[in-house]
Amino acid sequence: MLQTALQEIETAAELKKIISENENVMVCCGRMGPMCIPVYEAMEELEEDREDVKFFTMAFDSPEANIIREDPSCLGFMGLPFTMYYKKGEVAHATSSIQSMEKIKAVLNDKFGK
Repeated sequence: MLQTALQEIETAAELKKIISENENVMVCCGRMGPMCIPVYEAMEELEEDREDVKFFTMAFDSPEANIIREDPSCLGFMGLPFTMYYKKGEVAHATSSIQSMEKIKAVLNDKFGK
């Protein structure tokens, strides 16, 4: 399990249910490493301000995370974390590696509105 204040998704079925029941979802699939922790911290802060978005983590090394690791949007990704943005049950955007608060906010605003 990841040690963050965010809710963690444990199964592919749970992820499918979450993205089908929520209009805007951001999932950070990673480890407790130096490239992932800043993204988790940004998400924890944004969770307070963006009530229109549901924020989750998923452990990259879990077999259940294949649903993200093998998504066509992630082909060619080399660095962790893999971050997925879902809009109305579909992948709206995907990024990899460390991201600044400004970059995350820009994606949220572009894909989910301000």
